[in-house]
Amino acid sequence: MAELNGKPATLEDFQALALTNYGHFTSMRMEDGTVRGLSLHLDRLVRDCRIVFGVELDRERTLNYIRKAVDGVTGVAGLRVTVFDPALDMGHPSDARDPHILVNLRPAGAMPPPPLTAKTFTFTRDNAEVKHIGLHPQLRLRREAQLAGFDDAAFIEPDGRISEGGTWNLGFVDQDGTVIWPDAPVLPGTTMLLLQSLDAPKQITTPVRLADVPNMAAAFATNTTIGVRSVSALDNVQFPQDHPVLAALREAYVGIPGERL
Repeated sequence: MAELNGKPATLEDFQALALTNYGHFTSMRMEDGTVRGLSLHLDRLVRDCRIVFGVELDRERTLNYIRKAVDGVTGVAGLRVTVFDPALDMGHPSDARDPHILVNLRPAGAMPPPPLTAKTFTFTRDNAEVKHIGLHPQLRLRREAQLAGFDDAAFIEPDGRISEGGTWNLGFVDQDGTVIWPDAPVLPGTTMLLLQSLDAPKQITTPVRLADVPNMAAAFATNTTIGVRSVSALDNVQFPQDHPVLAALREAYVGIPGERL
């Protein structure tokens, strides 16, 4: 199901997305009409719209489109909101100042999924703070990682700092049980932000380099779709598939109440 500005989307509506691939989005997990971190998702859409299109997104209108699209939907579902201008001309992207709201619903997988393995690549996402729809570089590196026998790609800055995963934030647990968030250009993921708001366990943000990885007790990935997912290997460094701190993070995250749509 897809609706554009509150009406069923047509094939013609998708042409600008397919041909120009310019816009931004956020993905949510809806559980019985609630979304964990809904306000953060809306904040992201408003902030990114200023950066991508230079205009102020109507927050309440966007929320109403989401509500209309999910009306009558029960249980667990994946929800994606994409902001783009169907009239965008590739030759004059500066004229794209009328962003439309595309809402898609799709099935949601079990949370958390099995542990993942990741291969590192030196790479920085363009406009790392924006959740934009230009996913080719990440998908290309994800493909390379999978061809090498890994599940996904993780990124390293040219200066050697570890940053994030292909479509997820990356975190570590040190030998003292402290959660370590890499200090590098990353997308401020809503799951990461919600976890960082918790009083426990102890959390810090600091640079992490490949040489630091073998000294870590555990690693994990976060995003709305997967929650807190164990990382069992980063390159040739193996981690336990579970760890008490990861279990505590999962329990605390699931305990965060969702906001009703």
